Amino acid sequence: MILAWLWALVPLALFFVWAYHRRQKRLQRFIQQNLVNQVASGYQPKRFRTKAIFLLSVFTFSILALARPQWGFEWQPVKREALDILIAIDTSKSMLTQDVRPNRLARAKLSIQDLLKKVNGDRIGIIAFAGDAFLVCPLTVDYSGVLLTMEDLDVNTISRGGTCIQAAIEVALKEYRDVPSQYKVLVILTDGENLEGDALSAAREARRAGIRIYTIGLGTREGELIQVEDVFGQKQFLKDQEGNFVKSRLNETLLQDLALSTNGIYIRASGAESGLDTVYDRELSRLEKREIESSMEKKYHDRFQYPLTLALLLLVVETCLTATSKKSSLPSSSR
Repeated sequence: MILAWLWALVPLALFFVWAYHRRQKRLQRFIQQNLVNQVASGYQPKRFRTKAIFLLSVFTFSILALARPQWGFEWQPVKREALDILIAIDTSKSMLTQDVRPNRLARAKLSIQDLLKKVNGDRIGIIAFAGDAFLVCPLTVDYSGVLLTMEDLDVNTISRGGTCIQAAIEVALKEYRDVPSQYKVLVILTDGENLEGDALSAAREARRAGIRIYTIGLGTREGELIQVEDVFGQKQFLKDQEGNFVKSRLNETLLQDLALSTNGIYIRASGAESGLDTVYDRELSRLEKREIESSMEKKYHDRFQYPLTLALLLLVVETCLTATSKKSSLPSSSR
């Protein structure tokens, strides 16, 4: 706190006391006490003490001004505006692919954590989807609650396997049904391997409902084998029913079509950026926010100008003071 600087008054005052006594001793070293008034009649110790008091006062009032004292208030209406952002995160086993480090799912979770550091008052909701979809965190400004939800997300969050982007969009439609936002946002983080449902048909329905979809592609076009853990905790590559290794690739075509069908954008996450940051900076932060609530709060009046004015006046007076009078400090010598 600024007021903690008031403790500096103690060493400053001690310095002035030391300087005063040092000057007195030097004077007594060369002039006897009973001759001080005759030899150095212009020197006035009382004026030196006055200057020190003025300087200490200037320091004190300057600190008080920096602390911005406030008293007196008036009631003012406060409107809070925010954007509603639903984030659908793919929790299917293909998200364990390590073509994006540490893996696709972990990268998606990290990007959401980074987003929470940027948003200010916007409501965030989380949808987890695989073969089905659930709203695991409703729209909220409790970002710590969102982070706790993110920690619990894994490939076992949705018991039904597979990937159904349509289910995620339908959950968003249901969640936004009673939300009067001008801009309803759904961000989908996935590798785009849609194995079930008709995602494009659901996207067109979302557009009619006023939902704008942004897609973040996680993975590479070349893809990689999916590495999972068995019941003993041993890592092994996932195989299909015929015993063939399953290779997961990023399906950018579907994700681009989903975004374009709702006037959104598609971005592929890379090593340099998570994709979600770019979507927020380029698009979401520029959307018009809606008024969430309006309330009255006290608006306190700043009063820093009073101690600041006193400090300036005391500084001017101190500058005009001198430690000696205008008389000559030594008598003229006669020959």
